[in-house]
Amino acid sequence: MTESTALDPEDRKIITLARSARARNGVPEGAAVRDETGRTYVAGTVELPSLKLSALRTAVAMAVASGAESLEAAAVVTEAGVLAEADVAAVRDLGPAAPILLAAPDGSVKPPRP
Repeated sequence: MTESTALDPEDRKIITLARSARARNGVPEGAAVRDETGRTYVAGTVELPSLKLSALRTAVAMAVASGAESLEAAAVVTEAGVLAEADVAAVRDLGPAAPILLAAPDGSVKPPRP
């Protein structure tokens, strides 16, 4: 599956936002999440001497800090083949059934792994 073929337009949007965050900030990952009202929260990897957060955990934290009560979907753009368990857990805290899209830097969606 590629970004342009089988995805809902709203899911394509969060992948595009995640790609933009990654490119704009020159970070290893970009992420975006969509809450129950349709608002999106976009973030890149945070790597400070005293604080290290993945892009997805940062995006979830931004959603929570802004009052989101649940998540409808999440997207991560990275060269990694899988997501860290802590990243998945952060999304599941607010969106137990929310799809988590994993995309390559070119926006192509990677197949979900079992």
